[in-house]
Amino acid sequence: MAAASRQTIRWTLLSLALALIFLGNLYIGAVHIPFQSVTDTILDKDNEAIAAGIRFIVLQSRLPAAITAIFCGAGLAVSGLLLQTSFRNPLAGPSILGINSGASLGVAIVMLVGGGSMIAGSLAFGGEIAIIAGAIAGSFLIMTILLSLSAWLRNDLMLLIAGILVGYLASSIIMILNFSATSDGVQNYVLWGMGSFTTIPLNRLPIFIVLILTGLSLALILAKPLDILLLGNDYARNLGINIRRTRNLLLLATGLLAAAATAFCGPISFIGLAVPHMARMIMKTDTHRILLPATMIIGALIGATCNILSVLPSSGLIPCTASASLLPLNAVTPLFGVPVILYVIMRRR
Repeated sequence: MAAASRQTIRWTLLSLALALIFLGNLYIGAVHIPFQSVTDTILDKDNEAIAAGIRFIVLQSRLPAAITAIFCGAGLAVSGLLLQTSFRNPLAGPSILGINSGASLGVAIVMLVGGGSMIAGSLAFGGEIAIIAGAIAGSFLIMTILLSLSAWLRNDLMLLIAGILVGYLASSIIMILNFSATSDGVQNYVLWGMGSFTTIPLNRLPIFIVLILTGLSLALILAKPLDILLLGNDYARNLGINIRRTRNLLLLATGLLAAAATAFCGPISFIGLAVPHMARMIMKTDTHRILLPATMIIGALIGATCNILSVLPSSGLIPCTASASLLPLNAVTPLFGVPVILYVIMRRR
């Protein structure tokens, strides 16, 4: 079978899998809803048997969560791919540069110091808006620091180490804030840190989608420079690639994707680290023209699958003696991430 035919089959299977998992997110949830009722709601059939509560759950809860899972998974996966290519390190992920730690620091300041509210000049706001604003502000603060450091640190490894150190510094400040915060503030922060795709209401979903699409578009523009960077910095310079500008654009795209995902969904682990390796194994190529779209689809697929797994204990589809509740996302994502990373480590010895 020709290589082009095999690639077409892979793209088709991935697209079908993503479509099925997306529909699964609408049919499976913490509340049992008959299959026909969900179908009629999706098709917008005028069925009197469908209560307003069912329509609300499907259209206002499950649908936004499914869309959030798809875009968040795609964004985190692509940000991981960009970092692994930029630093030529198979174990680089979105949290490696401290951007996720910056978002966590911003949320910690809002929850543990501000009591769930934020004041900017004459404006004061609280609740989810304050948390999202704090996470984005913290992420872009760390990204600004890294962009400034990149002007002096010409070595990718040194910039990587600087990012790790900045992340440790942010984590240290978070520990200090936790130590002096109230018990309610600490509990709210811990719950946010578990990650969830169900926190974005339908009216705020367009903002999240625009941020993720902007980062993904920037990543696609960098596909050709990324392929050249794989050959080494010296070779890339000889071909006219501006290494510093490309690196700054990579940081910008990574920071935007990681900041948006963390701000709206919490610090989600392993998707950005493991999915790029899954894409390489499935597509059997390192060409970013193919690898970037494949990573987006597989990241979206993993994100949507994790969203289903998080509701299974309360859906009645699996035996569970505990009270009905959602599993934290960060308890589900290692089920996919750890085997992939162990495989990569063992294969590369």
